[in-house]
Amino acid sequence: MQNNLIRKVLLSILACLAISGSLRAQCCGGGSGSPVAGGSSQGVLNENQMEINTNLQYIHTTKFFTGDKPDTNFLDSYSSSYLYTRLAYGLTKKFTISLETGYWLDKTEVGKNKAVTYNSSGIGDIIIFPRYNLLNMEKNHKRTEITVGMGFKIPLGSYNDSSEMIEPFSGDKYYITKPLSVQTSSGSHDIIFYAFLSRTYSFYNFRVFANALYVKKGYNPIGEKMGDYASVGLFAGKTFFKNLAVTMQMKAEWIAKMKLNETIREYDYPNYDPEATGSKKLFVVPQLSYSYKGFVLYALSEIPLYQHVTKTQIASQFQTTIGLSYRFMCKKACEVEAAK
Repeated sequence: MQNNLIRKVLLSILACLAISGSLRAQCCGGGSGSPVAGGSSQGVLNENQMEINTNLQYIHTTKFFTGDKPDTNFLDSYSSSYLYTRLAYGLTKKFTISLETGYWLDKTEVGKNKAVTYNSSGIGDIIIFPRYNLLNMEKNHKRTEITVGMGFKIPLGSYNDSSEMIEPFSGDKYYITKPLSVQTSSGSHDIIFYAFLSRTYSFYNFRVFANALYVKKGYNPIGEKMGDYASVGLFAGKTFFKNLAVTMQMKAEWIAKMKLNETIREYDYPNYDPEATGSKKLFVVPQLSYSYKGFVLYALSEIPLYQHVTKTQIASQFQTTIGLSYRFMCKKACEVEAAK
């Protein structure tokens, strides 16, 4: 019986992967914080319920900081476009597992006065993310939910991609490793810890919730360890006209400085400053969403209120995400696919 259930789940995941198209992996390239895109808080699904969620995240900045002060002598600009997809399935009413993956459409770093430009695109990583509902209690139009999860990130993309350069005098070709900011993966296996707390007041169509995320980064094959990542988000949301929801989030995030193993430090020191990594930031994140028959269309933007980076780094300026989510009961459809 248990084997049949596992087989059905695997087959249904594969079937839905085929339906939703080619899903690619997500990245933590350049030690850039969270491996989960879109900023959404996740509880659990109903038993046999499936969710397909895809979003496009766009980042552009012409701001660069030294500490918490602007720096005008670093780069011209940095931008990225990132397509992220999550496929989740409710194995029981308390246990949900998701497969989360993405693809970098573009990552571009433009040097000062356009002296040199680095860009890349491609697959990043893949995340396996189970979540378990510890508490789901409803009383007097008030519903309280607590969910915890622990995920595992598997690197698929490039962490040491190079650019071809030409020596101006001899015309000889040589290769230089691209900056961390445009690599499509950190190249490490990471562990993700997650907690979610929600309180819904159904009579007022009002909800407050919070989430916490910690990513324990590992070393990649060349001895680099991107800084661990932690974030805490506080949300308040209200639904209007049954379909339109407005949510405001306050998010604090911390990224530790990266580490290098002793071999790199002693014999092969990299062409970047590993000390110029790590940051502390505070964002306000407004979000609008519209729901209709299982579909949810949403948009959000992260607005930096405060940021402090170690030494000189790329700073946050403009980040927006537009996404579409679809939830449906999968039992009959999945049984049909499994029977094939």
